[in-house]
Amino acid sequence: MKLYVASSWRNSYFPEVVKRLREEGFEVYDFRNPPSGDPGFKWHLVGEDWQEWTPEQYREKLNHPLAERQFKNDWEAINSCDACVLVLPCGRSAHTEVGWFAGKGKKTIAYIPTKEEPELMYKLFDGIACTLEELIDMLKY
Repeated sequence: MKLYVASSWRNSYFPEVVKRLREEGFEVYDFRNPPSGDPGFKWHLVGEDWQEWTPEQYREKLNHPLAERQFKNDWEAINSCDACVLVLPCGRSAHTEVGWFAGKGKKTIAYIPTKEEPELMYKLFDGIACTLEELIDMLKY
């Protein structure tokens, strides 16, 4: 099974989740280290003032070659994966990605290793795992 792990650059659980899923035999897309060999994407590479952009500047910067390259990497992975694991805590991009999978009827599981604010719409997902063991079991069956 090919897995897309959606999360945040700031998520400290992400590397462990990717490692463990690979050890269990899953093919895992790692947005931090895409198979294209590109370095992972961060907005500060597009512009040091990225947190000060207006909505118009943000819209324009989505067309920057680095943003285009990473979007292509992620989009190709999204379209080739069978399931998505949402690793909390995370932000808007990860939620958009897992929402796409849920909308396509593909398997979606939220992994919530720590206390988080409840979210009703996670009922759309196929499961909520609180441990890596639960996550692996949910993916295997």
